[in-house]
Amino acid sequence: MTKDGAPALRMDSVRKVYPTGDEEVVALDHATLTIDHEEIVALVGPSGSGKTTLCSIAGGILSPTAGTVVVAGADITGYSARRLTDFRREHVGFVFQTVNLVPFLTARENLLVVDEIGRRTGAPARKRADQLLEELGLAGRGRHLPATLSGGQRQRVAIGRALMNDPDLVLFDEPTSALDTQLGEQVMELIRDEMNSRGIAAVVVTHDERMTHYADRTVHITDGVLEGSPPR
Repeated sequence: MTKDGAPALRMDSVRKVYPTGDEEVVALDHATLTIDHEEIVALVGPSGSGKTTLCSIAGGILSPTAGTVVVAGADITGYSARRLTDFRREHVGFVFQTVNLVPFLTARENLLVVDEIGRRTGAPARKRADQLLEELGLAGRGRHLPATLSGGQRQRVAIGRALMNDPDLVLFDEPTSALDTQLGEQVMELIRDEMNSRGIAAVVVTHDERMTHYADRTVHITDGVLEGSPPR
């Protein structure tokens, strides 16, 4: 549970429907999911199953067609686009499959991009960035551009960027898909340790069942329908 006693995420009967001519495509079908504070949930499903849609709604990138979405105690279901942007900035971290680091910025500067839109500015942001780089084993790589970093190091930078503003929930989209098995295991172990040490909840989208043992539980999704174990 979050500090105020609310789950990190609660989705109740959430649907996402896209109209296509005279028909509708149901991307998410009455999804109900609760994730407790500090809990890591692996979300597993084939391509097109609704994994990204669920995470986009949980993170306030998309609005649901129906249902309720509560993140860190805040019902964001009816938020405007602008209010959702503000909410994401303060409460949600994202690590995308393609990492999405700014190629012409150093590792440290990629973390400090959050400085421009987050709650920290100036010296506090620089201190926070340096602290995260050290904790993530990148203290000697802060001045390096992404192109000079390994795949695992780039993922670590992306994780650090997601943690810059102390989010309540971090959403990982296939964080190991571009890595070999050994590096994938290292990144998942890092995710588990970093989330647990900070008391942050996480959803890890993956198609690799081998990585699910790093999560507290696994939820499967097929054709927009969730199946999985209840919270701890």
